[in-house]
Amino acid sequence: MFIIGVYDIGEKRVAKVKKLFDQFLFWSQNSVFEGELSKAQLAEFKMRLGKIIDKRYDSVIFYVIGNKKWVVRDVVGVDMGNMGNIL
Repeated sequence: MFIIGVYDIGEKRVAKVKKLFDQFLFWSQNSVFEGELSKAQLAEFKMRLGKIIDKRYDSVIFYVIGNKKWVVRDVVGVDMGNMGNIL
């Protein structure tokens, strides 16, 4: 599955969340990551994320797209991300 993950996290936890995102997805822009994960990888990611964030204040959104071929990535300006394989 192709995943786009975005987050808005409190300052105290943002470094840990970014580090976790770096383990699973590619950085695209500030607080935006993308890449391909299996269902099991996404489930593990969410489980580990749940141990870091404060669900009363933090927000994480995953856009799950069944197939990368359906995604058109159109960048205007500098392409800050690095699309490739991570896992």
